[in-house]
Amino acid sequence: MVHASTGPDGGTPLRRTPRQARSRARLALLLEAAERILVGEGVEALTTTRVAAEAKVSVGSLYQYLPDRDAIIDSLASGYFARLEDVMDDLVRTAAPEQGKGEEQRQGEDQGRWDDPVGLLVDTFARVYRTEHGFRALWFGSGLTERTRAADREHKRRMADGVRRVLLALGVARDDAALARACHAAILAADALAQEAFRRTPEGDADLLDEAKAMLRSYLTQVVARYAPR
Repeated sequence: MVHASTGPDGGTPLRRTPRQARSRARLALLLEAAERILVGEGVEALTTTRVAAEAKVSVGSLYQYLPDRDAIIDSLASGYFARLEDVMDDLVRTAAPEQGKGEEQRQGEDQGRWDDPVGLLVDTFARVYRTEHGFRALWFGSGLTERTRAADREHKRRMADGVRRVLLALGVARDDAALARACHAAILAADALAQEAFRRTPEGDADLLDEAKAMLRSYLTQVVARYAPR
């Protein structure tokens, strides 16, 4: 199910934020209809009249929440960002128990997958890209709004903060502004390579994703060496 989400500043692209369960369900149905159009017909087809028809509601009902095409795009993007950030938050939570464990204790445990943090991160987000067809259709189309681009910049900062929190949870780095900057650089590079990999094929170009892993392993190894705990 598609969910609307607040923006990076706590605001929302919606004309009216639904409070009641029935209103939230109605908005979710509108956004699901919009996503079907986005995936099937492309971002250019995301008009208010087309979405209202797909959702089988009046245009007036849609206008209560989504006053124009930009609001539809912004709301879809906000939901995609939120889901990616939820995945990152889950990774941070699973990384935390690893801190302080010895090699013998980690062996044989499911969380031993953190022996290759970069591989785990790239593979996890590649799976998200494969399943979020609407995200790919929106990003590879030509209809991104200025609000969505601004939200994307904030989204990347939050994802970078997730990488920072993973490194801290694993106990391999000390926290400071330089670490945050390095994690942001890593996210920007990884995002560019991931987008190119999924532009080439819906499943993601495996060779390019492997190159992304190799590059990030090398870079983050240097980052960890520079900012190792004292």
